[in-house]
Amino acid sequence: MKNVVLLTIDTLRQDILGCYGNPDGLTPFMDALAEKSVRFTRTQAIAPYTQASFPGILTSSYFFDYPRSKRLSPRRTLVSEVLQKAGVLTAAFHSNPYLCDYFGWNRGWDHFYDSMDDEVTPASPYTKGNVINRKVDRWLSANVHGQDSAPFFIWVHYMDVHEPYVPDRAYIDAVDPSIRLSEDEMLALFKEVILPRDVSDPDTVRLLYKLYCAHVREVDGYAGELFGVLDRHGVREDTVLMVTADHGDEFADHGGLSHDGKMYAELVSTPLLVYDGGSEAGQVCDTLVSGLDISPTLVHFFGLAPVQDFQGHSLFPLDAYPEGGCYGEAIGKLTHRIQPTDKPAYFYREGDVKIMYREEGERWEMYDLHADPGEQTNIVDTSPLAEEMKGKLRPRIGREPR
Repeated sequence: MKNVVLLTIDTLRQDILGCYGNPDGLTPFMDALAEKSVRFTRTQAIAPYTQASFPGILTSSYFFDYPRSKRLSPRRTLVSEVLQKAGVLTAAFHSNPYLCDYFGWNRGWDHFYDSMDDEVTPASPYTKGNVINRKVDRWLSANVHGQDSAPFFIWVHYMDVHEPYVPDRAYIDAVDPSIRLSEDEMLALFKEVILPRDVSDPDTVRLLYKLYCAHVREVDGYAGELFGVLDRHGVREDTVLMVTADHGDEFADHGGLSHDGKMYAELVSTPLLVYDGGSEAGQVCDTLVSGLDISPTLVHFFGLAPVQDFQGHSLFPLDAYPEGGCYGEAIGKLTHRIQPTDKPAYFYREGDVKIMYREEGERWEMYDLHADPGEQTNIVDTSPLAEEMKGKLRPRIGREPR
């Protein structure tokens, strides 16, 4: 039986990776990994920010399936609970406050590190990826001892791409050596531009994007380092590595910054690579798949029966995946915090056609992603498919339990 490592990278846009078409060479490790992996080209997160997206990844359920609460509903089934019950060693390493034990994400883990007691700084308000990797290294040393060890599942989550964008000098130089900002100046951009969502100066938005790119270059190195940790412990060939993101990030693509409650591609189209340690051959899969499918796939890798509570499907075997449309939903916030007056937003994608609805303003949008991948031309009033697509999304609208 294989081991599995799930690496989720916060805020990583799909189009920032070279293996998805970016020409800037920011992700050499992940691009090389993609050549040996199954690369899914049409993966959709179920929501555009962490609180609403991660239920899809680790519980294969939608944000509005249960009444909104700061804590994870005890009625959601975490994949860690399923695997631990089956005798799989489970370990989690992350530094995202929204995923900490206080909010209930610590169920089913033999080891759960969430760093909430660690000292951080305003410039890096999370435990960095290289520190996370060292903790994975130590856990493997203590728990994996050759062929007699139980199979393991490790979830690793990096926060390093996330704002505030205050990368180290080496990563800035790798992107644009002409940027000469101090740490205080970069932190001021977060406070004075990103938090108020100020996109009035295109040059400043471009600067923020470059700083974001520097963090992407940084985290690619951490991903490569994690791969090396598996190699040193002699488990790489017996391990499946899945790499994905919970959502992307916006740089005035649709008039905003960061990752608010919008359903555009820059926020909900995510990378997904699946590397089997024993394989050197890559494959591209253009099937439309969902973040809901991550946990069912993990269960499949361990040879377990499908979980009744999971709404997604195993991605493997590829030819058995039931193709269809993908839904997403979240509170349609337009600031860095959800406000009591914020209303839900939804999307449904089928093939290369995507429709969205915001309850605030009762606004419909629809896009042909083949002709208009940047989602700039709303065709909801002109497309003959509009009513059919509205009909497929309407059952989701208004389903938020109170």
